[in-house]
Amino acid sequence: MGRLTRRAFALAALSAFTTTGAAAPAPVRVPSGRPGGGHGRAPAQMRGVWLATVANRDWPSRAGLTAAQQRSELLGWLDLAVRDRLNTVIFQVRPTADALWPSSYEPWSQVLTGTQGRSPGWDPLGTAVTEAHARGLQLHAWFNPYRVAIHDDPTRLVASHPARRHPDWVVPYGGKLYYNPGLPQVRAFVQDAMLDAVRKYPVDAVHFDDYFYPYPVAGQTFDDDAAYDAHGGAFPNRAAWRRDNIDRLVRETASRIKAVRPTTQFGISPFGVWRNASTDPRGSDTHALQSYDAVHADTRKWVREGWIDYVVPQLYWHIGLPAADYAALVPWWAEVARGSSTKLYLGEALYRAGDPAQTAAWQDPAELSRHLTLAARHPEARGHVFFAAGDLRTDRIGAMARVVADHYGQPATPPR
Repeated sequence: MGRLTRRAFALAALSAFTTTGAAAPAPVRVPSGRPGGGHGRAPAQMRGVWLATVANRDWPSRAGLTAAQQRSELLGWLDLAVRDRLNTVIFQVRPTADALWPSSYEPWSQVLTGTQGRSPGWDPLGTAVTEAHARGLQLHAWFNPYRVAIHDDPTRLVASHPARRHPDWVVPYGGKLYYNPGLPQVRAFVQDAMLDAVRKYPVDAVHFDDYFYPYPVAGQTFDDDAAYDAHGGAFPNRAAWRRDNIDRLVRETASRIKAVRPTTQFGISPFGVWRNASTDPRGSDTHALQSYDAVHADTRKWVREGWIDYVVPQLYWHIGLPAADYAALVPWWAEVARGSSTKLYLGEALYRAGDPAQTAAWQDPAELSRHLTLAARHPEARGHVFFAAGDLRTDRIGAMARVVADHYGQPATPPR
């Protein structure tokens, strides 16, 4: 699958609704000076970056580096975040039902040594927490709850892998392996596996991405018939049962985090569209894939009910895109968060800036800076998270440098 990113679906989800032509950006003024002026600190706001490890997307640069080389690279990413006046690193520590710490439940990740289950000879998560805090950064531990492998061959998993000990937990789908969210024993196990890290380290947050049930693959069916027959009798249809399974995961995880480490937050970065207004009057003015229906994630409910401490919708589209306009989605999410206890941050597609495969809007170094200017009109939007660390470093057309110059004149602490 090449340089795999968890963001591929943001593009695929819109492909049926958009053309290759670029819509003109809305007229949003970019400030010429630095907000706040003078010296000191800016008001509290999230300034985050995702550091992806799946398929060695950002770190380590390749499997099989020495422990010293891996550690040096990791510290380099933390130093880069400090350089750009960020305050939070969201570090992917469980990319595929494995671990970047000595886990009591799952094997060492193969992204470290190239062999699943082989110790790298050091503790990446423990080091990341200690070194991030030493630099004044928050460290959010990023977990993928249900993805087991980015291939569909169980025999390629280490023999001791829980998915091989419990093959009935696993569903092959779309060339990958997933744990079945409809099994109560799976839901309990993945929580135990993730909470192992919370018990061992003072992580500032547990962070989920947008993968719950897998994104739809044309012509394929996610085979959870037996689980639905056993556990779905109280629901009007399979979709409602699946949403309840994910609701339970979110609600139970939130409760268990607070029981283990009360100061640790719980945040989720869902796909940026909950539902379209054409489907549901509560939805956004968009024409895109709907996470409520496609991956059975009722993200609006989680915010309104206060089950999560923060939400970072992946608003990976430019201002003016007809199918999913950034300028329409920011106020929609601000309204969802208004009056709730859930903080709203916005996920930004730094990876698109300057990519020659993207539309004209993403060739403009000021596009991302305009996003921050627009979001500042909405007090509920309390910061931004950029995907991803590798693009922070390359910064093809200087889009991140423009963000820093226009908006990050002083350091800022994340909201508490």
